Amino acid sequence: MNLLSAGAENCQPLCFRETVVAFLSQYRTILDLPNTIPVFPLAGVLLLPRAQLPLNVFEPRYLAMVDQALAGDRLIGVIQPDGEAAIALEGVASARPSLARVGCAGRISAYAETDDGRIAITLAGLCRFAVAREIGVSTPFRQVVADYAPFAGDLAVGNGEDEVDREALLAALRAYLKANNLTADWKEIGAASIEQLVNSLAMLSPYGPADKQALLEAPALAGRAALLVALTERALSGELGMPTSRLQ
Repeated sequence: MNLLSAGAENCQPLCFRETVVAFLSQYRTILDLPNTIPVFPLAGVLLLPRAQLPLNVFEPRYLAMVDQALAGDRLIGVIQPDGEAAIALEGVASARPSLARVGCAGRISAYAETDDGRIAITLAGLCRFAVAREIGVSTPFRQVVADYAPFAGDLAVGNGEDEVDREALLAALRAYLKANNLTADWKEIGAASIEQLVNSLAMLSPYGPADKQALLEAPALAGRAALLVALTERALSGELGMPTSRLQ
C-alpha cells in the first residue's frame, strides 16, 4: 500500500500491515524480545510498530551489524543521537555520540545486496524500548540493554486506535497535501487502519529530530496523532520556520 504519490522516495513506511503482521505475531510479549540489541543511530529517522523502514546500509560497521543480525534474531534498534552535538558526530566512525533515551526495535523483513557493495534492508517495527544502559562490546557497532516494559502495549496490533481522532488527522493531511501540491490515493487511505495512518505519517513527517523524538515517545497512539496534527498545523502556519514541501 502506497498512500502518497510524491515525496517519499527514500522511505515508504506506508506499505506494511498486511505483509508483516504474520511474522511479527511471533513476538507476543516482551519476553519474546532479546535483552540486548544492536542499535543504528540515525538522526531524524523513526521506526514505529508495524511500520516498515527501508534503509540503504553502506558503512562497514553497519554492514557488520546487519550481517550479525541476519545470523541471529534479525533484530536491530533504530535510535536517534541525542541533541545537536551528538547529531553532528553521526557520521564519524570513531565517535560515540550520546543516544536518545528511547528507540524502536525492528526485524529485518527484506534484504538485498547491491552492485556497489551496499545492502538494502527493510525493518519492520516491533516495539519501542528505553535504553537501560549501553554495553561495552568488541563489535564495531554499538549495543544496548533494552527495556521494553514501558512499551509492552506496542506488541498489540491496533492498540489505542479507538481513542484517535481520525477525522482531525485526515484534515491535517489534506491541508498539508494541498499546501504542498501533493496528491494521495484516498481509496487506500480509507482502507488503512488508524495505526497505519498515525505511525506511517509520523515516520514520513518532515519535522526535526526533537519533534520526531516526541512523536516516538508519545505514550499512546492518540497522543502521537494529536501531536502530529499540532506539528502539521504549526508547520502550515509557518511557526516551525521550516519548508513543508517534502515528506521524508
